[in-house]
Amino acid sequence: MKIKGVVLDMDGLMFDTENLTYKLQHEIFEKNFGINYTLDQYKMTIGKRTEDLLSFFTSLCGEDFDYDAFRIMCRKAYTDYTDKYGVPIKDGLFELLDYLKEHKIKTALSTSTTKKSAERTLRISGALSYFDALICAEDVEHGKPHPEPFEKAAKALSLKPSECVALEDSLNGIKSAHAAGLIPIMVPDLIEPTEEIRPMCRFILTDLAQVINIFDKI
Repeated sequence: MKIKGVVLDMDGLMFDTENLTYKLQHEIFEKNFGINYTLDQYKMTIGKRTEDLLSFFTSLCGEDFDYDAFRIMCRKAYTDYTDKYGVPIKDGLFELLDYLKEHKIKTALSTSTTKKSAERTLRISGALSYFDALICAEDVEHGKPHPEPFEKAAKALSLKPSECVALEDSLNGIKSAHAAGLIPIMVPDLIEPTEEIRPMCRFILTDLAQVINIFDKI
């Protein structure tokens, strides 16, 4: 079967922003709240939407936790860092994007972040021009693991879900892509695939450059 489209997640897949975000949040928690925020706790927030994060941080820090103030601090820390150092790019990203462009395979983004933030990250990295469509947090009513983000991404490319590969690093992302009928491929970042997730993945790869070699195997 000829693959006509690829839908990529952003944080943790295209960019090494999960490790960066944890580092910045750990510093914020320690400096401003006196909390030792662990990597395992951070992993529980990956791929979650705002309402789920609010519930998580409230249970972690107490009912009086000012989540809005925390988000502002996180956003400023991330913006300051990436303004100065750029966005850390995952191995194989541009090798894959160049391949997709050369072979006229349509490309969409499916991310839980806002469009403004996603466009900024893509612009800073130089990847924005590679994308035919962006499906961001405000474009969907239901976030991952609901199938809507990937359903809308395929629709935005004017393709059937079965004609599209979905590239994800998160468990909720794989669940979303699988439920939407795309071909899920996992490139793990901080979280390894579970026994529940493995059967949903057509392939589990170590970096994005490997994706190029599996198109003729689908």
